Amino acid sequence: MGKVTGPRHGSMGYWPRKRAKRQYAKINAWPESKDSKLLSFAGYKVGMTHAILTDNRKNSTTKGDEINFPVTIIECPPIKIAGINLYVKDAYGSKIKSCVLGKCDKELGKKICLPKKVDEKKIEDLKTENYSDVRVLVYTQPKLTGIGQKKPELFEVAIGGTSVEEKLNYAKGILGKEVLVSDVFSEGDQLDTHVITIGKGFQGPVKRFGVKIRGRKSEKTKRGPGSLGPWCGQQHIMYRVAHAGQTGYHQRLEFNKKLLKIGEKGDEINPIEGFKRYGVVKNTYLLVKGSVGGPTKRIIRFKKALRPNKKYNYEAPQIQSLNLRVAKDVKD
Repeated sequence: MGKVTGPRHGSMGYWPRKRAKRQYAKINAWPESKDSKLLSFAGYKVGMTHAILTDNRKNSTTKGDEINFPVTIIECPPIKIAGINLYVKDAYGSKIKSCVLGKCDKELGKKICLPKKVDEKKIEDLKTENYSDVRVLVYTQPKLTGIGQKKPELFEVAIGGTSVEEKLNYAKGILGKEVLVSDVFSEGDQLDTHVITIGKGFQGPVKRFGVKIRGRKSEKTKRGPGSLGPWCGQQHIMYRVAHAGQTGYHQRLEFNKKLLKIGEKGDEINPIEGFKRYGVVKNTYLLVKGSVGGPTKRIIRFKKALRPNKKYNYEAPQIQSLNLRVAKDVKD
């Protein structure tokens, strides 16, 4: 019989528990911003370590002291703008009315069919009349990293701004160009991370839902649900019952992760042997407070906080040291 404090195991907010459609997440909700710039970026997860920081939280009992925090390292090579999506709004929601592609790298041809010629006149003639929103198509450059991947990821990113015309002018200005993570975020910002978690394959109900292992004298099974629910006849079982199935490789969102540092040189943090299961950081990197989902080498999408903490301290703390064997220190 279920307890009042724990009537069931497994949140129904994450249903169905099946594999994600693709290896990088989709963002459906975007924050509002008055600044004309991208609202999201992407990078590749390097791994985790811990850092010694000077605590700058206002009401903390350890304010001013050096404390230990876990941090996640994310490598962020520049992203490129592939095209512009123009939306119209009707009674059923927003739909893409027009899409214009700019000059793209040949690697993107592994993902989509690229036009032979770029229609510059069509891009210049774009107007905001009859359009409700403007977003851009961006693609990553994994060839700049050491993960061994050439095929880029392609996804849509919203633009901040006070009007559709302002967004369109900004999109025209960056079309076909590179955008750095420092152009989008700054140290101390709050981030929402969108990831595809580590896949664990087909697992039983104890690992998948955390149901209790039954007693020694239980019949039929020990590592399973105690009841199959009110409808378990006629070859039917209710979907709410904890059963074995796919575990992991789900899309998950975490709110309000703190961006501690934006580093320009990967040599500052690279060990001599490189990071385990990743290699060497060659591009701009981020230090994010706490853990971020997904395995190493997986792409992490992050955006400006959708519902930021109002009591948040936007000043980035001073990092005293990282738990890394930096190459130049070992050689000396």
